[in-house]
Amino acid sequence: TALLTAAPLVAIATAQSATAVSPDIVISEVYGGGGNSGATLTNDFIELYNRGNAPVDISTWSVQYASATGTTWQRTNLTGTIPPGLSYLVQEAAGAGGTTPLPTPDATGGIAMSATAGKVALVTNQTPLTCGADCDTAAGVRDFVGYGSTANDFETAPAPGLSNTTSASRDSVGTDTDNNSVDFAAGAPNPQNCGEPCAPPPPPVKTINEIQGAAHLSPLDGLAVADVHGIVTAKRNNGFWMQDPAPDADPATSDGLFVFTSSTPTVNVGDDVLVDGTVAEFRPGNDPVNLTTTELTAPHVTVQATGVTLPVTLVGPGGRTAPTMVIEDDATGDVETSGTFDPATDGIDFYESLEGMRLELRNAVAVGPRSGFGEIPVLPGGGAGASVRTNRGGILLRSNDTNPERIHLDDVLAPTPVMDVGDTIPGSLFGVLDYSFGNFKLLVTSAPTAQRNGLAREVTATGSHKELAIATFNMENLSSVDPPSKFDELAQIIVTNLGSPGIIVAEEIQDNDGPANTAVVAADQTFARLIASISAVGGPTYDWRSIDPVDDADGGQPGGNIRVGFLFRTDNPDLQFVDRPGGGSTTSVGVVKVAGQVQLTSSPGRIDPTNTAFDNSRKPLAAEFVFRGKTVFVVANHWNSKGGDNPLFGRFQPPVAVTETQRAQQATAVAGFVNNVFGLAPNANVVVAGDLNDFDYSAAVGIVSATGMLDLPSTLPDGERYTYDFEGNSQVLDHILISPAIAARGFAYDVVHVNSEFADQASDHEPQVARVKTK
Repeated sequence: TALLTAAPLVAIATAQSATAVSPDIVISEVYGGGGNSGATLTNDFIELYNRGNAPVDISTWSVQYASATGTTWQRTNLTGTIPPGLSYLVQEAAGAGGTTPLPTPDATGGIAMSATAGKVALVTNQTPLTCGADCDTAAGVRDFVGYGSTANDFETAPAPGLSNTTSASRDSVGTDTDNNSVDFAAGAPNPQNCGEPCAPPPPPVKTINEIQGAAHLSPLDGLAVADVHGIVTAKRNNGFWMQDPAPDADPATSDGLFVFTSSTPTVNVGDDVLVDGTVAEFRPGNDPVNLTTTELTAPHVTVQATGVTLPVTLVGPGGRTAPTMVIEDDATGDVETSGTFDPATDGIDFYESLEGMRLELRNAVAVGPRSGFGEIPVLPGGGAGASVRTNRGGILLRSNDTNPERIHLDDVLAPTPVMDVGDTIPGSLFGVLDYSFGNFKLLVTSAPTAQRNGLAREVTATGSHKELAIATFNMENLSSVDPPSKFDELAQIIVTNLGSPGIIVAEEIQDNDGPANTAVVAADQTFARLIASISAVGGPTYDWRSIDPVDDADGGQPGGNIRVGFLFRTDNPDLQFVDRPGGGSTTSVGVVKVAGQVQLTSSPGRIDPTNTAFDNSRKPLAAEFVFRGKTVFVVANHWNSKGGDNPLFGRFQPPVAVTETQRAQQATAVAGFVNNVFGLAPNANVVVAGDLNDFDYSAAVGIVSATGMLDLPSTLPDGERYTYDFEGNSQVLDHILISPAIAARGFAYDVVHVNSEFADQASDHEPQVARVKTK
């Protein structure tokens, strides 16, 4: 319930058109001040009235509410029949104030309405409205009230503005002229109910598959049902799952269902139960990009028998098999209202058809490591039929293949084992299928035992002294306050696995006090600790260069001030860093020709740091090196992350990648710098490296490649083309691009797999090394 506050007046340009006068049911009273300070009543309410001459069945109707200018409609489903001349009371949300409860309501919802201004619709269906300021004329709207001067939708003119102590109500006979300002008056709330004449008929007996339906939303959402038969297959602290022992023949309708008890359930696994309750759709985390899960709420449970054999459905070879390429290809927008449902071809529909069911997987193989949340992405059947598999046991994300055959094990009900990519769980494992955080999850019901297959961490080949080894490495929020173990692990990777490259493009270097949100932006202590750790494990001496960001301007962990920088060896006389003053956090580096030689105006120097493309994101850093007498320009990058994009198994399909636009803008700025270099020196040695946070086939990477730069991940065969493992999808996020002059001399390139495939990792990204010649 909204507190009564003063709201600015909004000018209404033209009156809204009105719907036809209702012949029977109208909205007769609206009150949004329930439970507020100074209010008497504890709850908001909406009252209906039958002004007609015959009873009206409203069991498929709803009342819906949106804020005065809102476009998101909340819904309360209705039941029963309203005889002529009687009112029907819908109780909505309660506030913290008020002393008088409403009369016994005929329907109950949880909508918190504004005390001053808003919009209420009476709708002859139970589908949420999607209209904006013209809902009074939308299909299915039987009556409509906009109240308060700021309401942007109403019949002819809005009803009066209200308060914590006033409601808007019609006269005693429900006069309806389709003019809210004429039909409604403000006064003391007077809620009236219908009582027994409006009581709904006994709830119907339904099966689980009838409740689930062949869709993402239950066709019975909001309705009371009785004697739903199931066998309890799993339980948690607020409910239990049950499955129909006699399923129907339609694979599109799930035979499993969650029963929400709100406290620890009293049933046991193996109980044969009948459940009365109300069908509801629960959206995990109330996150609009998540799918809902169907459940029964306010249940009454009757145990008929105990110790019953549990039903199970095999998923994988020999059983139900998931699509192997497509998550969703025929819905546009909200899959829950798309009207399409194809479990045989669409992965998101396939798993929906198994929601809540007890599943069996045999010989599962991990395609991602166990996460800190206890989740493990696996393929059933040892990965039979899945493609394209990586050389080390993962599965490759491609532009046309999002790998819906992956399924995530989760430790909500029982522990999951530590697993790396390629580890297996021999034999059978069992769990119930749930959904949360944008993914379907198999909640294992007993702890599986993993067979560890000893995946080795790679060591790159060494090159000749004539080659310059350039690496890129995202060090995952490294700061001087991290424990010595993290510095030691990173140093060991640099020395042992990367072969102590001449230049390291480093990403996610935090300031000296790490995530503490202070005014500190310097990272000299962080770099110094890393360099000392490299020496301590037997590596060469490195130096570093970077430019401190403006405090809290570069995104990442709040207070961390992550930035990119360069480490370079000082023991190789063939390699020198060219220091040229003038660089700064907001100063843009340029390219000039001096005495016939192309050089940077500052080294290091930031590329276009005030460009809005880099708002709340890392600024690229350019540096000038000399190797064996030849100039090499290296650009360090850490582009905008994918955080905020829709998940692959999210509600909206195809997933909306909202972050792509900014990365394309960042790529354009970097490409402009590269073109400036080539404009003065077409055969320049240029390397663009870093965590670009986008795929090898992405538009952003293509913008830089269009300058003539060669993206080295694209030169790898599919089985080796990945630098990151996200939710079991092996993919390219980190890149090294080289100029045509470098490419023409020949190069060696290696993604060194030491992190992303392992549960124990120093960083979540793989480092890469390119060995190039400058002459």
